[in-house]
Amino acid sequence: MSNVRRLQESFDYSRFTTWEKVLRQWFSVPLLALVLVLCGCGKPVPPEKSSYVGEWQHPTMYLLLTQDGSVRYKRIQGGATTSVDGPLKGFHGNNFEVGIGPMSTTFVVTKPPHEDDGKWKMIVDGVELVRTSSAPASST
Repeated sequence: MSNVRRLQESFDYSRFTTWEKVLRQWFSVPLLALVLVLCGCGKPVPPEKSSYVGEWQHPTMYLLLTQDGSVRYKRIQGGATTSVDGPLKGFHGNNFEVGIGPMSTTFVVTKPPHEDDGKWKMIVDGVELVRTSSAPASST
């Protein structure tokens, strides 16, 4: 009998079951905590940034920011589509950050919401968006 075959026959596979249980216990609690955090709501839009709330559009970009801090974004550029759906982490000057923990993105606002010829506009990531409607209290 070869050494490999002898090793296979003598190997105690029951240890995997024990280790599997240990791994499940070790990872189930943090995983549950992570799921709860990921399902957490975004920060509500502060009153001084309420002009950001609404549905903003451009032919190649869509942005929805609700009062409760939910954000939906879609952009078509160079043949690729980028989408972000997540909670608002907060504002940094005119810019705002969306995501959870280290998985986040910052939207660079070079011109904050302003009224121009009766339309609300802002420039996000170099694209001029026009507000097409005010956002509901939450995006359900």
